[in-house]
Amino acid sequence: MNRLRRIDLNLMVTLHALLTEKHISRAALRLHRSQPAVSHALAHLREIFDDPLLVRRGGKLELTSRARELERPLTDALNQLGALLDPPNFDPARTNRVFRLAMSDYGARIVLPGLVRFLRTHAKGIDLLVSQASRESMMTGVIDGEIDLALGVFPAFVPEIRREALFTESFACLADAATLPPSGDLDLEGWLARPHAQVAVRVGTDNEIDRSLAAMGLQRHVTVLLPHWSIAGDLIAGTDLILTVAGRSLEQAERDPRLRVFKPPFSIKPFDFEQIWHPRREIDPGHRWIRQVVIQIANGETPSGQ
Repeated sequence: MNRLRRIDLNLMVTLHALLTEKHISRAALRLHRSQPAVSHALAHLREIFDDPLLVRRGGKLELTSRARELERPLTDALNQLGALLDPPNFDPARTNRVFRLAMSDYGARIVLPGLVRFLRTHAKGIDLLVSQASRESMMTGVIDGEIDLALGVFPAFVPEIRREALFTESFACLADAATLPPSGDLDLEGWLARPHAQVAVRVGTDNEIDRSLAAMGLQRHVTVLLPHWSIAGDLIAGTDLILTVAGRSLEQAERDPRLRVFKPPFSIKPFDFEQIWHPRREIDPGHRWIRQVVIQIANGETPSGQ
């Protein structure tokens, strides 16, 4: 208990920002403090913990082993303390807060426009930091406390994670309209005969399309591997490529007269698009609020201001 008397809660908040950002200037910006003030606080923290906490290697600050040990329990403690101090009824219109979200550009297309418009109208003090990563990295970020909420398609069982389905998605195909028969679609033989574009964060990523083909003893020829969805329409137009992706990602392409959207000529299992978070966030009324807003927007509903 005597050691606790040496510690100002503001120092713990500063330490959390430093461990998260691994950069003094960014931590100062996040805390709305001057860089000299944060540097002074770091010097004090080094005395308290008898450890350098952050050391410079190759021009970057890296966490020491002691700092890595502190990172997760400190995040948990500050989140729990924040929940205790927050008023029982979370008021988004009066809150200043940052939420760290992670999602693919597919998730960003579905959720972000509506979410940002809603926040700018009803919760102007709430900022979003949005990152993109593989599903494995998103899950790790949620578990480690670096991500508040992640949106995507995740394995059926993930320990230490809470989850909620936002909607169930099915697949659709996209092709240049001029390359399709009058019916506007392809049979399985014609689909397999064409070259394909695939969207994947990295080479070799397992996906529902190729699993369905493998179950029938079939394989497609992927000619172009794309890291994101946004270029797909312009890439497919004027080529013989077929793109098979989540149907919602093709809503803009359906309005392009050069392109045609059609159903896959074989069965592909639909998937749940989910939001995931760590159980430590359960007692946080602000986190519960942002999750509710996200699920309403994902389903085309208009969230209330409260």
